[in-house]
Amino acid sequence: MPGGYVPDLSVDLAPNNPRELRLANPVVAASGCFGYGQEYGNVVDVQRLGAFVSKGITPRPRGGNPMPRIAETPAGMLNAIGLQNPGIHGFVRKYPKLWQHWRVPAIVNISAEAVEDYAMMAAILDEQPGIAGIEVNVSCPNVARGGYCFGWDAGMSAEVTRAVRAATTLPLIVKLSPGAVDIVSVASAVEEAGADAVSLINTLVGMAIDTKRREPVLANATGGLSGPAIKPVALRMVYQVAAAVRIPVVGMGGIMGLDDALEFFMAGASAIQVGTAIFVQPGMLTRLIDDLAGWMAEEGARSLPEIVGAAHGARRRGRPGEAKAAEEAELVLGSVAAG
Repeated sequence: MPGGYVPDLSVDLAPNNPRELRLANPVVAASGCFGYGQEYGNVVDVQRLGAFVSKGITPRPRGGNPMPRIAETPAGMLNAIGLQNPGIHGFVRKYPKLWQHWRVPAIVNISAEAVEDYAMMAAILDEQPGIAGIEVNVSCPNVARGGYCFGWDAGMSAEVTRAVRAATTLPLIVKLSPGAVDIVSVASAVEEAGADAVSLINTLVGMAIDTKRREPVLANATGGLSGPAIKPVALRMVYQVAAAVRIPVVGMGGIMGLDDALEFFMAGASAIQVGTAIFVQPGMLTRLIDDLAGWMAEEGARSLPEIVGAAHGARRRGRPGEAKAAEEAELVLGSVAAG
């Protein structure tokens, strides 16, 4: 290794939680792209990962949306899988027992349409072996509020977070929706409500039309857009949220290699999740760990905190002119986001 030492890639995503969520490195396989951790076992050394996040689990089994439900797009893909999964009870009968013998932390992603269902699943997961943490997907419709997405509203996101926090002592990550009018307010609200960390961004809503058939490509019409196409949006949101919260931030959205990952770290992410790239080059997960270690050694960085948030340097160093320019840039970004 250049520099004669091995950089420390470890990160704790729940430093204020007694149960901790300590990762050997910051590279995490994202929910919905890595199955339940075993599907890629023949092509990826799963135990080398910082962690992996399971497919989204719901209160009851779901068969998912009809086909076709995946479509390639310029610089990305659309998916409308529909949260196909065995439901919380089917899930706990199989996977936690498998994971308890693994070294890599397993994080369970949960989705629901009612606050009490989020809490119910969290309480069940709290009693299972082999589960290192919970990632709460708030990009779901709140049936009690007319289907308005939990993650679009700071109050509703905080309500879910408080309910889950009360139901479990497991490390709690809240996965934020890019559809929020003010994602910084949502992040601050879930932090206050007890989240140990936030992850962002979830997919953007998009669609594609088959011009020959003159109808949407996806049977569901719309789907979640992911991949390099959304990276600039994700990076901007990570930058803004990291400047506003004190808890760790996990960044994701279009990471396809080392340079993309470094941008997210410098924007303030303490860890990253890789999703769409897994379908293109699954070996990139472990290669990214090695590439990051090599880059840090060449740069003389001994641990991740030395590069996390580096792009916020003007504000942190207290240079009045640069700090003012950064604040003005954020105001412009905020006005654009508000529309």
